[in-house]
Amino acid sequence: MVRPERRTRGDLVAVAVIVVAVLIGSGVLWFNSDARATISETAAEPLPKPPVPTSVPGALHEIWRAPSAATPVPVIASPAVVTGNGNEVIGHDPLTGRVAWRYARDIPLCTIGTEWDRAVAVFAKSRNCSEVTSLRGATGERGPQRNTDAEFGTRLLGDGTYLTATGRRSFETWRSDLVRTQQFGIPPQLKNPKNNIERPDCTYTSIAVGHERAGAIENCPGETGRVTAIKTHPEDDEKPEEVFSVSLGSRDASVVAVTDERVAVVMRHDQQLVLFDNTGRVVATHPVRTGPLASDDNVRVESTAIGRRIYWHTGADTIALDPKTLDPLWTVPDTLGAGTSLANRLVMPVQGGMAVLDPATGVRERVIPVDRGDHTGPVRLNSVGPVVLEQRGDTLVALR
Repeated sequence: MVRPERRTRGDLVAVAVIVVAVLIGSGVLWFNSDARATISETAAEPLPKPPVPTSVPGALHEIWRAPSAATPVPVIASPAVVTGNGNEVIGHDPLTGRVAWRYARDIPLCTIGTEWDRAVAVFAKSRNCSEVTSLRGATGERGPQRNTDAEFGTRLLGDGTYLTATGRRSFETWRSDLVRTQQFGIPPQLKNPKNNIERPDCTYTSIAVGHERAGAIENCPGETGRVTAIKTHPEDDEKPEEVFSVSLGSRDASVVAVTDERVAVVMRHDQQLVLFDNTGRVVATHPVRTGPLASDDNVRVESTAIGRRIYWHTGADTIALDPKTLDPLWTVPDTLGAGTSLANRLVMPVQGGMAVLDPATGVRERVIPVDRGDHTGPVRLNSVGPVVLEQRGDTLVALR
């Protein structure tokens, strides 16, 4: 028979010391951890979807507003309207503005985007925008998270399937679990020499996404501008897959829209919209009127909205582009933004109000007065149910 082990007083003291040390160590780790520095208040019940409008109302009035410096455009993570300011992300009931859920860190927000019915928030640490968290729109519950090499001033651009974080030295794309599918350029931490790209010394001044592709304007030594289209989910996630890359002869260019067949680039100095096919060949050019673009983004992101058409605000006018060929279909002059769908119509911000348009023809049917106070800059729109959302600088305003 095996005799039981004897435990001396010294053994018991040693065990007690170890337990105390473990507890103290755990406390120190928790005190310095991200978990302690995070506030996550989820919704008591999932937010209900707002009613679907059957017509555009005769009047629009402000029903609520919130500070939102971290959203360059109104963010909807269905059904919540999401705002971001300082270091916190808030999910609102779109009909009342009531705070349904809240997520905050002890580090500042860089930006918020949306895809997959989730808000995706990027927070900054000392050297870059590295902390990424996704939040379910209905409840604010945390989904996938990741660390990244995103730069200060980054934007998150969704194409319906993937989400791309912009950057001047590199940009990258994530799928719904926030696993990276591609990285183009030279990030701060290199895993592969020159990151498997052909032009490692270039910077990126404009980016757009669409149809699982990204288009970028590259500025490379010895060149005067280049447009490059890549796949956002290449066969090998360690090696970028270019569709085409051609010289432009101008640095004053921006990518407007990307499809699986074409890329539209605006040449601002020439006031021309240039269309490229998948071989990089110019297939059409169209005259356009452009205006000044005010932006704090690290790269230029053209103001567009997706509906029956692609609606592009040039800085002066709004142009409807064919969703397949990207050829201009009609133009509305003197607008403040790209517009959004409401009921079966397109509403578009204009001076002193909201124009109501036939989305097929661009014919203006009426203008609903809207008092924007002393705001004089661009107005970015979105809509959820019967509510129209306006991003006016650092403030989000809900109208109904």
